[in-house]
Amino acid sequence: MEKLTLLYIDDEPINLMLMETMFRKKYNVLTGKSGFEGLELLDRHQEIKVVISDMRMPGMNGLEFIRKAKANYPNIIFFILTGYEITSEIELSLKNGMIDRYFQKPFQMAEIESAINVMLNNRVKEISE
Repeated sequence: MEKLTLLYIDDEPINLMLMETMFRKKYNVLTGKSGFEGLELLDRHQEIKVVISDMRMPGMNGLEFIRKAKANYPNIIFFILTGYEITSEIELSLKNGMIDRYFQKPFQMAEIESAINVMLNNRVKEISE
């Protein structure tokens, strides 16, 4: 079975390395250091099914990146990752469906993997109904 392709965006190299190391056995992990790089990777890799983005990044925060990405790729599952408490902006993005879920840093591999599986199963059900 082909591995699902996941895109992780974070401006901190250690987090990019951690995500790739933790998930590479299960997923094809692509990483980018900014929202701008994330948009380029989405354009180049149509196989991406899940995007996880850090919230606080210079130039373009995670929600700004996801807003732009979702306009072109509405069927991708989007998650936000934050080292801070949930903000009203993140809450609103959850309510209006711009993001599917958020996670707190330090991230837990099992929590993210479970959320990916739940969201993929929900998408399959929506398509088959």
